[in-house]
Order: sequence, then C-alpha cells, then structure tokens
Amino acid sequence: MTTTDVSDGATHVPASGGAPVDLPVGEPEGVTRGRLVIRRFLRNRLALGGLLALALLYAVSLSSPLFAPWHYDQYDYTAFLQPPSPSHWFGTTQIGEDVFAQTMRGLQRSLTIGLLTAAISIIIASLVGASAGYFGGWVDRGLMWIVDLLLVLPSFLIIAVISPALRGSSWILFVLLLAVFAWMITARILRGMTMTLREREFVKAARFMGAPSGRIIRRHILPNMASLIIIDVTITVGATILLETGLSFFGFGVQPPDVSLGTLIRDGSTSSLTTPWLFMFSGGLLVVSVLAVNFIGDGLRDALDPQSRGGRRRRAKTKKATV
Repeated sequence: MTTTDVSDGATHVPASGGAPVDLPVGEPEGVTRGRLVIRRFLRNRLALGGLLALALLYAVSLSSPLFAPWHYDQYDYTAFLQPPSPSHWFGTTQIGEDVFAQTMRGLQRSLTIGLLTAAISIIIASLVGASAGYFGGWVDRGLMWIVDLLLVLPSFLIIAVISPALRGSSWILFVLLLAVFAWMITARILRGMTMTLREREFVKAARFMGAPSGRIIRRHILPNMASLIIIDVTITVGATILLETGLSFFGFGVQPPDVSLGTLIRDGSTSSLTTPWLFMFSGGLLVVSVLAVNFIGDGLRDALDPQSRGGRRRRAKTKKATV
C-alpha cells in the first residue's frame, strides 16, 4: 500500500523494516528499495563519474604490469631524470626508475590500503556497535570502555611510533594497524541506532519466537543500518588514503622497496619546480582518487537518504519539470 504526500509531491513506499521510503515524482509504484537507490545514484552525474573514475584508476593500476614497458623496481641506466617520452611515459627519476610504473604501483597500493582498512574497520564497528547496543548491560559498558580508551589515544602518534618496527614486514600489518584506530566513532553511532532498533516490533517478534541473538543482529539489526554503513565505508576510504599518504610522506607508512602515493609525493616534492613530473602525476592522482571517493559518498548519501540536500534539490527540479 502506498500513500501520497502532497507537501512534497513524493510517493512513499513501505520499506522492508516498516519505514516509508520516499518515491520521487515520476518513479513507478511498486519499485523495490534497492532498485530505487540504484536509480537515484545513477542519476547523480558526479557520483557516477566518481565511480567510473575510481574503477578505471584501480583497473589501470592493477593491470599496468601487463602493458607498461618497465616495472616499478627496474632501472634504465641510460635515462636519468628524463622528462616524459615515448619510452618513459611519465619520465624517469634520478636513478633511472620509470615514473609511470612507480605511480601505478603507488596508486594501487594506496587504493588497496584504503579499501581494506575501510572494510576491516566497518566489520569491527558493526560487531562492536551492534553487540553493545543489543545486549546492553556489562557487554555495553565493557565495549564502550574500550572505545573510549582508543578514542583518547593519539592514533597518529601511535601509528608513527609502531610502523617503523614493521619495516620489512608485510604491508597487511600496516593495514591492520590503521584499521585498529578507524572504527570507534562509527561503533558509537551504530550502538545508538541498535538501541533504537531493538525496541522495534520486528526485533521483539524475532526474539519472542526464540531466534538466537546472533541471527537477530545479522538479519534484522545490521540490514536496517546498511545505509549508514555504506556511507561510512566511502568516508573511511577517502580518509584512510589521506592518512596513509601523510604517514608515508613522513616515512611512517609504506616502507621501501615498496612505494605508495605518499612516498612518491615525498620524493618528488623537493624538486617539484625543476622536475615537476616526479611530483605532479602522483599528486594529481591522489587528488582525483579522493575526489572520486567523496563524490561516490555524496551520491550514496543522496540515494539512500531522500531528505538530504541533494535529494531535495533533485526533487524540486523534477517537480518544476512536471508543472
């Protein structure tokens, strides 16, 4: 059953959890929430462009060893500090390293670290926040004590102190170190939402029917917080890329012989005016990557929350077009 709100010209379709979902003017009735979110997202040109740009950058960085003439750790002893040319597309460094191969390797490493850190941190935040909010009592107090403790610790300083000890180890350990300090605020937000959801009728009904707590959290609590979780992942990806770049710039992140955008920017910043190709490609790709992630996050927010500023603006344009 659908209801029409004449105040904004939108049709409301009940969602799976019982809450109404705004259906903009011109949308067919009976559309599912998933299709509606996808349709809204695809209408956002900036968000769609950001998604395509990020996917293209990641695909090129992963596949570059297949078509690039040089590997990131190879040296051309006949071309030292050469500008971009047909043989070295982005130029070479002071010791003959191919800048294109190094930039693609650094982009791949930075994006991978951002994506993995966001995935790990949102899993931890979901488990901690949902468990604390659902069970309450000593479980809530214990988990929130850990969250409060981690929040007051200077995460940047701790990572900077610990990361040099990981030199020579796998970069996965660096990802885990970043993820340890990236989930606390999200966990607090999810805890508050869980405390509200556990009083809803469908959760009480599942509990009354004897469903295990883990199944209730997995099938009823977390799906109803999916909007926030998805948006938080995009925010964490962008923030982690910048954090990793900053740490690597100061020598606390990715360690040689591996490279990231942060190490490339650090190495090229000292001669950015005389040999700009050492700096501008890695710096430009960092800006493009973070902007793309932010555009995706804004598009997901507008698609999942029709009351957001962008969603209201698009509905206003749709109403004017139908008048």
